[in-house]
Order: sequence, then structure tokens, then C-alpha cells
Amino acid sequence: MTEAMFLVLVVEDDAGIRGVLRMLLESQRYRVVEAETAARGLIEARAHRPDLAIIDLGLPDRDGLSLIREIRRFSPIPILVLSARTMEVDKIAALDAGADDYVAKPFSAPEMLARVRASLRRNARGGEQLPLLRLGPVTVDLTRRSAQGPDGPLHLTPLEFRVIDCLARNVGMIVTQTQLIREAWGPDRLGDSRGLRSYIKMLRQKLEPDPRQPRYLITEAGIGYRLHSDDNEPIAR
Repeated sequence: MTEAMFLVLVVEDDAGIRGVLRMLLESQRYRVVEAETAARGLIEARAHRPDLAIIDLGLPDRDGLSLIREIRRFSPIPILVLSARTMEVDKIAALDAGADDYVAKPFSAPEMLARVRASLRRNARGGEQLPLLRLGPVTVDLTRRSAQGPDGPLHLTPLEFRVIDCLARNVGMIVTQTQLIREAWGPDRLGDSRGLRSYIKMLRQKLEPDPRQPRYLITEAGIGYRLHSDDNEPIAR
């Protein structure tokens, strides 16, 4: 898919910033649809089915976090948060709500375009369904962000899905802690191996037949983690 075929939804209440983003994106041949409120953003997301959304958190009608959660109910598109909120707690909240990346205001044009390209590259939507990830009696659908165990549906948070997604694209191979943290949390959390270990532990509780003796989420001491599946084939992107 070429840049001209990608549609980007910009949800931002500042008309000046919307104009800058439109000019920037259209200079790279992306198509753009705009919204200045969360309510309008949800309508445009449902109507246009964009390939990527850029969402401000400080919207006039309600917090952008609620919009992210609503979009996540029906769409796996990449969501890039653009916000003046720079506290770590705000970034974590946005990522946990379902955002894929976070750019702080003021932003530079090269950084914004690089983040857009990276998000589209990681989540390229060509209409193809990704194969299911099979972990014994558990199946994980990374397209629909759902998981099913022998006793019914399993609840995985958006951040847990990002960890599994990164491992699934490198199934059978070691993924370093740095790579996992960068892709799941972003570059601001590099070095937070304790937080990563906590999420791996929670994922084992949900996905492993015996979390104390993991068969699928394997620790490579001092390096990172390796995911095994019953198919053991890399998931193509």
C-alpha cells in the first residue's frame, strides 16, 4: 500500500495544530480526515475506517483516553497520541487504554512523520487476517485482540497484547528486553526490566498451562524472552 492510499484521522481541537498536521501529512501523500471533538472523532473513525488515528488527550468534550477505548472496541488501527501531557503516568495511561505510540507537544515534523511511518509499518492493514497464535489450549487472535482459553474468553490488556504481538512476530527467536520495552511502552521506559517481568508473569498466569513451568513464554536469562507456539512459525507483517 502506498502512502497515497493511507487515510489518517486527526482528532485535535486546536485548529492551528490540525492545519499543521494536515499540511505535513499531505506533503507525504497521506489522505487526512479531521475532527475537533471526541464525539466527532468517533463518528469519523466509524465512517471512514482510517488506517491510523492521531488523537489529542485534551479534547473539549471529554478526555481522549475514552475515545481511544471506544475505537479499540471495533478497530485494531494504530493510534498515535499527541499531547502536551508529558508525565510518565499520562503516557502509561494512554498506552494502557490502547494507544500504540505517544508524541509530546511541541513536536518536530521529522519525528511525527517517522512515528506515523513506524506505526503503519508495524500495523500494516492489507485486509489480511493474521493467523491465530496457538499456545496449547489457548488461542490468541492478534487481529481482533482477543484470546480464548479452555474455559472461555481471556482478558488481556492492550499492553499485554503489544507484548505478545512483538514476541509473535519473532516466534521461536529471542527478543531482547530493550526491544520488547520499546515496542510495548515506548523509548521513555527503556531499562524498566522490572515492569516487563511483571507483565510477562501476568501473561504466563493467563496463557500458560502451568505458569510455574512455562512452555511458551520462555525467559532467556539476562537477554530477553522467546515465544514458542504450537505452530512455531513467524507471524508475517
